[in-house]
Amino acid sequence: MPDSPPSQARRILDWINAARKFKVSSLYTRDAPVTSAREVIGWWEVRRVPYNLMVGSAGILSGIVIGVVAMGAYFLFGADDSFPDTFSLFLIPIYAVVANICYTGGWVVELLIRTVWKRESDRFAIASFSTGVVFSVLLTLLPGILFGIAGVFGLLGHLFGLVHKQGT
Repeated sequence: MPDSPPSQARRILDWINAARKFKVSSLYTRDAPVTSAREVIGWWEVRRVPYNLMVGSAGILSGIVIGVVAMGAYFLFGADDSFPDTFSLFLIPIYAVVANICYTGGWVVELLIRTVWKRESDRFAIASFSTGVVFSVLLTLLPGILFGIAGVFGLLGHLFGLVHKQGT
């Protein structure tokens, strides 16, 4: 039996209150300067799961866009070659591993920076983490963006008679 509207509303409010307690901005700060290599690595590793969730969510969104464009091309225009090949599915876990290797490079470089510019290493960590997250998310969204743009132009080309159905 489905929940009543008041209980559904209560669940939504509970979820919103829980989300408010989690401050995304705390990912991008250091409350106190770190003093050891162990603290540096710990600061980065605590953020690995949120990083992977953000990049993974971008990957899922990108995959959905690619799937929608491919299905649209197939069903609307009979394009048999619109779906990505099976090999590209094997690239997804490779991409995830490479992204995490690059993420590990963040704390490795911070440890190196720490030996030269100890006073600036905390600022470097915050800047490199923030920049790395933005770059990783945008890079992960790029295939979806490109497929989306190609899909829009393909649809417009078909609508205006600039491109003909395959096989005709």
